[in-house]
Amino acid sequence: MGLVLVAQALFVLCLVSAQQLLVPRNMPFGVAGAPSPVVAEVASKLGLDLTSYPSQSAVTDAADRGELYGGYISDGSSDTLVIVPAKSFFAQTELEPAFEAAARRLDRPLTVQTVAPLASSDPVGAVGSLLLLPLLIGGYLAAVLVFKAAHGVAAAPWRAAILVGYALVGALLTDLIAGLGIGAYSSSHFWPLLPCFWLITSAVTLAAAALQAMVGKIGTMLVAVLFIVVGGPPAGGLGTYLLPVYWRNIGVVFPAQSAITLINHVLYFGGRNISTPLVVLFLYALLGTAVIAWYGRIRPARAAARAGHQDAGAPPPAGPATGPAADPPGRRRALIGMLVALGICAVMQSLFATTYMSAGHAPKATDLPFGAVGSSPVLPAAQKNISLKVTQYENETAAKTAMDEARIFGALISTGTTQTLVVVPSMSDLAPLDLAVRFEEAAKATGQPLTVQQYAPTPLAAKDPFGLVQGLMLVPLLIGGYMSSTLLLARTGRAAGRWRAAQLAGFAVVSGLVVDLIVCYWLEGFPSSKFWITWPICALIVAVVAFVAAILQKLLGPIGTLLTIVVIILFGNPSSGGATGVPYLPAFWRDLGPYLPPRNAYILLHHTIYFDGHGTGQALTTLLVYLGVAAAVLIVLDLRRSEATLPTDASEAAAMAVPIGATP
Repeated sequence: MGLVLVAQALFVLCLVSAQQLLVPRNMPFGVAGAPSPVVAEVASKLGLDLTSYPSQSAVTDAADRGELYGGYISDGSSDTLVIVPAKSFFAQTELEPAFEAAARRLDRPLTVQTVAPLASSDPVGAVGSLLLLPLLIGGYLAAVLVFKAAHGVAAAPWRAAILVGYALVGALLTDLIAGLGIGAYSSSHFWPLLPCFWLITSAVTLAAAALQAMVGKIGTMLVAVLFIVVGGPPAGGLGTYLLPVYWRNIGVVFPAQSAITLINHVLYFGGRNISTPLVVLFLYALLGTAVIAWYGRIRPARAAARAGHQDAGAPPPAGPATGPAADPPGRRRALIGMLVALGICAVMQSLFATTYMSAGHAPKATDLPFGAVGSSPVLPAAQKNISLKVTQYENETAAKTAMDEARIFGALISTGTTQTLVVVPSMSDLAPLDLAVRFEEAAKATGQPLTVQQYAPTPLAAKDPFGLVQGLMLVPLLIGGYMSSTLLLARTGRAAGRWRAAQLAGFAVVSGLVVDLIVCYWLEGFPSSKFWITWPICALIVAVVAFVAAILQKLLGPIGTLLTIVVIILFGNPSSGGATGVPYLPAFWRDLGPYLPPRNAYILLHHTIYFDGHGTGQALTTLLVYLGVAAAVLIVLDLRRSEATLPTDASEAAAMAVPIGATP
């Protein structure tokens, strides 16, 4: 239990601190022409690293190579802002409004030029991050499962070849599913991305196997901590120069950030400026191979040679049980075990590629709850480009009451001569921008004046300006739940026992408190006034997942852990809606979410913090039903079913459980 708490605390600390406050920090930005007061004003507020270029074409060429997040050209009479959506969608949402507002204040005509636009199948630039999940997890799991199947021999001579071979299979599966199957990117990128995927998976799996060879089973846990818990959050899928500087620097030394850069530049920048990520990933792969070769061939051969010199008549020391000296039946069993293990890994990698990509690569609102006061031609014009479920309200007060109760994402207030669009930033990180863009386009098309205002019943925390924290902290809560049950199974050899329910409930209380303390007081991720009400909610989420995992493990043994991960992480988490919001999910995921704990957990957590608990009745009821039924079933199974003791290594179980769930 202590191990679970440490892993959970470390993961929530890394994940939330890396991604809660995404703002420009030393962001590469090009300037050309005469010095501009617009640039000076924006640079004084945003963290821009300005580089001068001789001409506008030089700025756009640098942006087209993926070197800049944007640029500004001033020629005296008018200005041009260059934006690069493919470099970072979130950076665009920071830069473009800031420069447009400054240009209006300083009475400077401004033209916006887009370089490297995002594809229609990737409107918010999420595809790179979503591709990283199956590649990173697949490579890690391949090393772990092959190590387990080979009975802990991490450096057998054939290990590197098997892992590199699996990396190709996993890369091909990911490419087929995400590209040709789901259509997250065009088919023209299939072949350029395939070797990139192969290299990323090979780098991760070979490095993991090398650490296992050096330090044994503890190497499995070490890889999970380094590559997933610490190395995953600073990958920079939303833009590396939006990360805190120390996290950006930490991410440079791990494969995840290099993998994101490689994928992004192959997708959108013609493969330019990829030498650094290629060097990093090849170094991981080559060093991993060298370590495996040393422990698997070179060192045993030298030991055998020394033994031969000492006693010429004695046979050389026996090699590993799975090496050349092993009996054929032993080799055959090891081979079958590895094939089964790699088959499981391929299934898991395919599920990661399918579920997260299909749920999140192209968020588009469907029946977005929206309010209207009065009538205006702007509303029907906007509805041509965004799907709204409109409710009429008598006045602005009634509409804002609906916002207070988390029933609508925004409203159009029409008074005849003026139209005001009110958006709720605490409801969604994407909806306010989406609504503003669609309604501004509609107002321009209909010739109507439009003002955009933000309204939040409880303002977002200063260190959570996009409302991301609840979605981020949910993941460690889910992981802590099934890890607690999994490690108790590993430690005791039984999925349940006389005091198992009480142990899990007690852990949930402590776990919820630890997460609550870290996010609320240490990271200031939500208002401190919500600390006490958030603690029992966190404990409830952990307890629900732990009890469900315990039941499945009681019925199915270790397979129950795998099934818990599939249900909670691979289907539950993508269907939660998260910070973007349920209306932005595809139909399948919208319909699935209400029946699984993660969406109900997110709604209960988020609405309690920012909407005073409005709209949480169904979510709370669902979680309590899960908890009550699971507790009752677990007690009955304890009384009526016996189970054999299942010896399992606890560190191995922990290493398996942490990274599989580490997927924000």
